[in-house]
Parts: sequence; C-alpha cells; structure tokens
Amino acid sequence: RPGMINLQQYHVEEMLIARALELGADIRWQHKVTAVTPHDAHATLTVETPDGTFDIEADWLVVADGARSPVRRHLCLDIEGRVFQDRFLIADVIMKADYPAERWFWFDPPFHPNQSVLLHKQSNNVWRIDFQLGWDADPEEEKKPEKVIPRLKAMLGDERPFELEWVSIYTFQCRRMTDFRHGRVLFVGDAAHQVSPFGARGANSGFQDADDLMWKLGLVIKGQASEKLLDTYAHDRQFAADENIMNSTRSTDFITPKSRTSKTFRNQVLALAKHHPFARKLVNSGRLSVPSFLTGSVLNTPDAEVFEGHMVPGAPMDDAPVQVDGQDAWLLDQVGKGFQLMLFVEAAPDARTLATLQTLKENAVPVNSLIVSRQALQVPGFQVLVDAQGWVAKRYDTQPGTTYLLRPDQHVLARWRSLDSARLQAAMARALGQVGEHA
Repeated sequence: RPGMINLQQYHVEEMLIARALELGADIRWQHKVTAVTPHDAHATLTVETPDGTFDIEADWLVVADGARSPVRRHLCLDIEGRVFQDRFLIADVIMKADYPAERWFWFDPPFHPNQSVLLHKQSNNVWRIDFQLGWDADPEEEKKPEKVIPRLKAMLGDERPFELEWVSIYTFQCRRMTDFRHGRVLFVGDAAHQVSPFGARGANSGFQDADDLMWKLGLVIKGQASEKLLDTYAHDRQFAADENIMNSTRSTDFITPKSRTSKTFRNQVLALAKHHPFARKLVNSGRLSVPSFLTGSVLNTPDAEVFEGHMVPGAPMDDAPVQVDGQDAWLLDQVGKGFQLMLFVEAAPDARTLATLQTLKENAVPVNSLIVSRQALQVPGFQVLVDAQGWVAKRYDTQPGTTYLLRPDQHVLARWRSLDSARLQAAMARALGQVGEHA
C-alpha cells in the first residue's frame, strides 16, 4: 500500500457536493429537520428554513446527520457501546516538512511525557498532529493557541515556521445502533455507528454503508426487489460495524491503556519491538480500515466447488492490474456498475456461451459480463480485460471457464468452475432477496 495521506473532510465534502449537483441532486442549504414521523409507506419530515417551516413526505428517508443525529434522538432510538474516558487534541498545522508520507506514532515521548502523539500528512502542506491529553484536561482551555503552540514547538524541536489551521478536542466512542433499519427510515455513517479515529474506519465505513444501501434501495424503488432486501443492508452493515468497533477498541486500548495490566503489556511490546521483528506486529496504533468480509450474508451463494485463496462469496474484491483496449488499468475500476459477471477464458467464447451472456444482459435486473483472458481478444458486444501479468488469475484462483458473479458494491456473490445459466439465475434470485430467509 502507498503511504497514508489523510484527505481533509472539507475537500471530500466539496467533491461530493460538486458531483451531486452534476447528477441533478436538490441540495437545500439552511434547512433543518426538526421532526420525523415514520409511516408504513413513507416518512413525514418537518423542515425549518429562514423562510418558514414546511412538511415534506419521503418515500424513503436515509439518515446521515452525524454522530449526534437529531433524527435518531427525535425518534428515541438507542445507540449503545463504550465512551473512552480520554481526550485528544487535534491540531492541523500548515508547514513545509520533508517527513515521509506515513503515520508517525510516539508513545511517552520526551516532548509529551506519559502520553501519546500522532502525526500524519494531509494535502496542501497540512499536517495533522494529535496529542493525548487525558480525561481531566479542560477542552476549552487546551484549544487556546497559547496552550497549543508550545506543545507544537516542543514536538518539532526546531524553529521552522508553522501556522495553525484548525484545532479541536475529541473523545473516543465505539458504539452503534441496535438496528440500522426502522421501516422506511435507514441510518448510515456516524448516525448509525461511531468508532475512534485510529485506522480511518469512520469515514470509510460510512462510504461502505452507502455503497451497500444504494444498490439495494435502488432495486426496491424500481420494483425489482422487495423491501426485505433492505433487511440485508442492516444485517450486513451491522456486522461490519461490530468488526470496526472491535478493531477500533483494540487500538484504543493499546494507545491509551486503562489498567496497569494493559499498560504493562503495551510497554513490554514496545520494548521488544525495538529489537525483535515479531513484536512489531503487535504494536497497534490503529489497523487501517479494510472492507469487511460479508461471508454471513444471506445474499451469497455458497461454494459448491474447491477454490484456493480468500475470494470467497461475501469477500470484498481484490484489485489487480489489467489492460483495457491496450491501456493499463485496474480491475476494480471496471466493476461496481451494477451486477457483473467475470468469465475467464483462453480463447474467444463460443456462440452458446455468448448467448448465455446476452440473456443475462437482458434480465429484468441486468448482469453485464466482463471477459478476462491472458491475451487480447475481440468479442463484439462485451468488454475484454487482459490479465497480462496473471495477477487476476492468481488472486481469484481461475482456470478456463471459471465464473464469478459480483455485487454492485464490489463484493463476490458466487463463483463456479464453469458457466451455467441455471446456477447463475438461481444466484441472482438469491442476491435479490428472493431465495432463503434472513438469518
């Protein structure tokens, strides 16, 4: 993986707003939702604006109003978990520095004794520095420049000029709602779950919530799947939230141990890591976020044949270099546009195979096909990916005829050693929530 660079939230929001406007979204500023009333077939929102208050009906309400979620509170819905009794100071600092583009973590450094400090790179010469303060620190006092600047000077250890861009205080929380779906009201992101910031799990899991929910909700809105499909959004993403909370809690316990035993373990790991490579893997400064393996999803079709590797049904897809129309590209950039099938071949598919692929394309819910080969092929009507280096074959354990069915959010749904129309149609029915009961 490349060195970690943190992209500031205001850049992400600017890009998302620009893209939403391109797609025709109606974004209304200075509108505040003050009440939500759920109904069987819709939700009613009361909206307060500078020009007055009005009610609006939504067929579906996606609640993404953040960790404090006024909508969640208004509906008296629970959120349970753990609030860590510790505080960190965030300081975004503009300065020119030649530090490597990787996270730096200090445990009990001389410039901030008995506490932890984190530094990582952001865009536009901005560096984010986090100072552990302890639970007894006064948040308002610690944010004052006269308190922050001496800490920064002690840490940097030189006279380089810097400018404070932003300062804040945060407290760790690892908790989630019991259920992300309440009829026509669906919760995503921080409104549904919160984790400590180590590992970039908060923002990434919010994007993953949206990736999971939107394809399912789209099918329901179009009448191509029943509302029961949305129960799998809650089931799958609650599982992912629990996984993120578990990893985030472990990181937080290592970074800020709360008992003598935990601190002894942490300090011994750090002492051993200085001299022994095995111990370095035990240093937990925040495992970086990765997508969850949704192997328990009822939408998966279990393997009926033997495969090597970890691209099992429910797995987030591994990436790999490919060529498209003679140009270097990446596998994941070619998938995620609806349901897709990957068929691995040595030569151009025969007429019967192409007819099967064409039938899938004409389904009520279309399945578009990618043909993957070690050599360039001409297959009119279908996209061909050239696995020139063999990385796709290696990571997906393929042989001629191997077939993968993929979800719109780049997870594996099913895989077989040969293309079979009946099995594919059955797997699609299952993926649309038409087969099997929610576990």
